[in-house]
Amino acid sequence: MKNHSTLSWFILPLILFITFNHSHAKQTESISNTLRIEHLLNKFYQWRSQQTQENQLKLATPVVVAGVLCFIAASISSAGGIGGGGLFIPILTIVAGVDLKTASSLSAFMVTGGSVANVMCNLRSTCPKYGGRTLIDFDIALLSEPCMLLGVSIGVICNLVFPEWLITMLFATFLAWSTSKTCKNGVLHWKMESEELKRNGCETLEKRSDESEGIEATKEPLLGVKGDCKLRFPWMKMGVLVLVWFSFFTLYLLRGNRQGQGIIEIEPCGAGYWIISSLQIPLAMTFTAWILCKKDIVQHQASNHEDEDQDLIREGPSNKLIFPNMALLAGILGGVFGIGGGMLISPLLLHVGIAPEVTAATCSFMVFFSSTMSAFQYVLLGMEHTDAALIFAIICCAASFLGLVVVQRAIQEYGRASLIVFSVSIVMALSTVLMTTFGAVDVWRSYVSGKYMGFKLPC
Repeated sequence: MKNHSTLSWFILPLILFITFNHSHAKQTESISNTLRIEHLLNKFYQWRSQQTQENQLKLATPVVVAGVLCFIAASISSAGGIGGGGLFIPILTIVAGVDLKTASSLSAFMVTGGSVANVMCNLRSTCPKYGGRTLIDFDIALLSEPCMLLGVSIGVICNLVFPEWLITMLFATFLAWSTSKTCKNGVLHWKMESEELKRNGCETLEKRSDESEGIEATKEPLLGVKGDCKLRFPWMKMGVLVLVWFSFFTLYLLRGNRQGQGIIEIEPCGAGYWIISSLQIPLAMTFTAWILCKKDIVQHQASNHEDEDQDLIREGPSNKLIFPNMALLAGILGGVFGIGGGMLISPLLLHVGIAPEVTAATCSFMVFFSSTMSAFQYVLLGMEHTDAALIFAIICCAASFLGLVVVQRAIQEYGRASLIVFSVSIVMALSTVLMTTFGAVDVWRSYVSGKYMGFKLPC
């Protein structure tokens, strides 16, 4: 009995010692892992700050590499008709080493340059598949643009109020969902195109046998009728879009920014600032209601005879308010995330059944108006590095021309409009990874440094 008690007095301290050493080792390991992560983050931030101090957008290797990567990103983004801001901002901040504010202003010019190329190509080209009309659906643009501009203003205010961790989570969640939906739409379009190509293969064999028998002469009257039905350019709709653009732009100029910088003297973030900001709501509602009324009148007149100026929404949804609602959602999310609405509204249009070609052309057309407004605001508010912004804009314009030519030839040769959907998926997936990682690193840094991570006031 005495031996047992002696043995227990010897074993008990040994067990306690081993347990303490094991827990101490685990604690030491966790502390070392935390220190290692902290060391890597410090190295990353030191590298970014060093890049920012050294480069300042001078002609250096990082800036050249960033230009090449932006060229590739713009060529891919142009195929889907989206701006590409979700790729430009991470490239400029990580590779070129510029700060986020400068990267956002440069991105506005780069998106403008790419959208100019898209709009010029889409206005000049017509599609026989849609009766010789341009691929830009002006009705979707008219119904969407006022609400998208309103949504951007609301989203910018939410961006100031929301904590960074919430913005990062919303961005990752929405873009992951949109990317998966867009990929599914791409696969669905690919299967439909494969079936159509099989049917067209059989019809081509029949047509060749008919042409060998001399039936080609019957095509002459059809060609003549097609030439007489040449469509007019919708100048009225273009004028309304320009009027919407100038109306919102005038409000932005009168309001200025939160520091009171504008064309008139106004108290920074005072009552006048919020009154002018709130005028965007009735302005967007008035334009949307007026456009819907005009569209109803045109459709009523066209019910008696076939109208030349029909839109391309044949297989789309019948509910007209779905487009303003989608544009408002895309604008809000674009303002919250700090990117253009093209990457957000494109998957929504594809989801409701709009054809990929029409989606790409229409999105690029709407991005042109929103990006030019952002670029003009940056210039009027004293933007720096305007020469570098113009150079990057020219690079993206050339890249967009190249991307459009390559994709259009691929579609004509292989009959695969789903290539547009897949290009949108690629841009969205890359943007999700880059911007989510970039935001997560900043959130972790704020958490470790003990910064306030709650909701903030807009002023």
